[in-house]
Amino acid sequence: MGEIVVREAKLADIAGMAAVHVQSWKETYRGLAPAEMLDSPDLQERREHMWTRVLSDPELHRKHALAEHDGQIVGIALAGSPDDEDAPREWKLYVLYLLAAHHGTGAGQQLLDAVIGSRPAYLWVADPNPRAQAFYRRNGFTPDGHTEAGTVPGIRMVRD
Repeated sequence: MGEIVVREAKLADIAGMAAVHVQSWKETYRGLAPAEMLDSPDLQERREHMWTRVLSDPELHRKHALAEHDGQIVGIALAGSPDDEDAPREWKLYVLYLLAAHHGTGAGQQLLDAVIGSRPAYLWVADPNPRAQAFYRRNGFTPDGHTEAGTVPGIRMVRD
């Protein structure tokens, strides 16, 4: 397996980032999220719209990165100022997805380091999702007791 390269995302990357977003949702949330959401014919288009807004709007105060393997995007990450009213930290991890074929390569760690580093932060993670929760625990995040029932049930994890 070739080297993983992590870099800041560019507008030219949007279609590839959206494809990774959609594929990783399907790999991660099948059985947790409604099939009609995961199989929606406009899911790719909606993710492209989201990434276009994120990469184009400097007012959002976001940091983004992607992981490439042999020139193909295999992972994405997004962090920044929180949008939650009860935010427990001043930095939030919004997105960290890696195609399942690249789990265990270190790419997830590189993405997390690129968008958060060692700063205090928080995130929401699907529950159950033992692999992701273990990854975040290794990085100093702990559940704070808050849960959400949304489309995908989740727990909030925080790090000082």
